[in-house]
Amino acid sequence: MRLHVGCAQWTHAAWPQPGREKLRAYASWCNAVESNTTFYGTPSQTTVAGWAAQTPPEFRFVVKLPQLISHERRLSGVEVELRAFLSAIEPLADRNHALWIQLPASFSPTDLGSLAAFLHQAPRGYRYAVEVRHPAFFDDPRTAELLERVLARVDAEWVPFDTITLFQHRPTSFAERDAWMKKPRVVRRTRALTAHPIVRYIGPDDVQQTVDGWAYLVDSVVNWLGEGRSPTVFLHTPDNVEALGLARRFHSDVRTRMPGLEPLPEPVEVEPPTLF
Repeated sequence: MRLHVGCAQWTHAAWPQPGREKLRAYASWCNAVESNTTFYGTPSQTTVAGWAAQTPPEFRFVVKLPQLISHERRLSGVEVELRAFLSAIEPLADRNHALWIQLPASFSPTDLGSLAAFLHQAPRGYRYAVEVRHPAFFDDPRTAELLERVLARVDAEWVPFDTITLFQHRPTSFAERDAWMKKPRVVRRTRALTAHPIVRYIGPDDVQQTVDGWAYLVDSVVNWLGEGRSPTVFLHTPDNVEALGLARRFHSDVRTRMPGLEPLPEPVEVEPPTLF
């Protein structure tokens, strides 16, 4: 059994990551990462090869499609751009866990035809994971069922972004207020569609409040593992200062329930900076 856990980024000023190979240090703490950098543009193959070189074979990237494809073109007429992106990320090989299609909040049920056409035409051999933010997909069971049907045709996963715990506590910092303004407020989903469910969970910056809020997710992951699924969970907070430790703590909470779960790697030791 393997549970992949990680964060929304692989570098942070507050994390123990000296030197230039910060991804290598991150990969000693977690075994997965959200590749948000690709949202802003297609990287070079050389850059991606560097990512692969800094991570072990069992490490997993969930790679976000560029915003040109998902937001600007809204999945239509993007064959050339998609081919270029897939070529760029080839060096990841099996480290590429899934292609993450994050759609804008304006992408509504009336746009499902575009999603269906994109997934139907998209190259096989890749795993696809879709994140929607329009409230109708969460508030209307019939609309949710339509989306699930579209995803089921190509064995794609629905990626929930669970913000429930975040919005249960009034913001106390700029980072939390910013998250309150930008993060989606939708109902919680605990239904896995495929053998590889992916969940994004965000709590407040208070560690205990975040931990208390994920009890349901520990239960879900334990159930998924028991069913033979291989889940991936990404832990966020508004400032992400404690995100590395939270990801490992979540994995530990699951492993307490399932001792046979493969452990995470041991974090690399970090030498304190010196003057000489």
